[in-house]
Parts: sequence; C-alpha cells; structure tokens
Amino acid sequence: MFERLVEDILSAPDEQTVVVPGTEAAALIVPSLAGSLRAVLDQRKLLEKRIQELLDEHPLSQILTSMPGISTRTGARVLIDVGDTSAFPTAAHLASYAGMAPATRSSGSSIRGEQPSRRGNKQLKRAFFLAAFASLADPASRTYYDKKISQGKRHTQALLCLARRRVDVLYAMLRDGTLYQSRPAGTS
Repeated sequence: MFERLVEDILSAPDEQTVVVPGTEAAALIVPSLAGSLRAVLDQRKLLEKRIQELLDEHPLSQILTSMPGISTRTGARVLIDVGDTSAFPTAAHLASYAGMAPATRSSGSSIRGEQPSRRGNKQLKRAFFLAAFASLADPASRTYYDKKISQGKRHTQALLCLARRRVDVLYAMLRDGTLYQSRPAGTS
C-alpha cells in the first residue's frame, strides 16, 4: 500500500489541471517528501528482515511461532518482555504483568465489577490482543471467542478473554518447551 501511495504522490502533480497559488512550491516539496517516505519504507523492510533473522536464531522461536496469530513482531515482543518465563512463577503473574488480569474497582464500600486492567505492559498487552484477533482463523480460538460472544460479551471483551486464555497456553508452551497443539473445537 505504501509503495502505491508514493507512486500516487509522485504522479498527482502531473495529472493536476487546475493551477492554484502554491502549486510550484508543492511541486518542489512533494517529491522530496515522497522520496523520504520511500527511504523510511526501505529502512522498515530492512529492519523487519533483521528482526526476523534474530527471531529465527532464538531457541524459543519455533515454540512462539507455532501458536496461531503470533508472527515476527509479536514473537519479538514476547521474547523482549517475557523471555523464557523464568521471571514469572505462574501464568497469572505473566497475565498481570501484561495487564491482562481483570481488576476490581472499589472505593470505600462501593465495589464495582471486574474490568480490564489499565496497568501492566501496554506494548505486551497490545501484542497479545492483536495475536488473539489474528488467531480467530484458528478453529479452537474461534470456538472460544464465539462461546464468549454467546455468553453476552461484546467483541472487545471476548477478544480480551481469548487473549488471556492464550497467555496461559503460551506460558505453558514456553515453560515446557512444547509446540502449540490445537485441540478439537469441541473440547475445553
């Protein structure tokens, strides 16, 4: 998409039929900005390639990427923030660190229900959330998501539940050194 955008930006001044004040200045500036955008995109591709190489070299890479929804960026984020899970005694500790554990809001004698936590590692939480969204193509993940929807949860709430469940599975996979094994959709 970005490559097409750069080409559209470069070809737009040639296709323009109406001349307005500032057209000449824009004709000088826009190609320069488009060139800068192209350079940033090239750097981004190189960086993505290098991250993929580093991820492939890591011993836990195969375990991470065996789970549906976890790709290069998510795998790298998990390795950076979690590592081999030795810093977390349980999956609940990892979920709390990632901000995936529900929080009860209370003030004085007023106790409100559980809500998503606003604490934790925001980047890791986002990575788990996006991985859960990407995993909806996996039958087991889709079944769990649909179950939560049928229980009355909204889309975001169901995705958070799925992400939290996947944190538990990922923790066990990293702890035991096992690859992801999809269970049939009917079992829980």
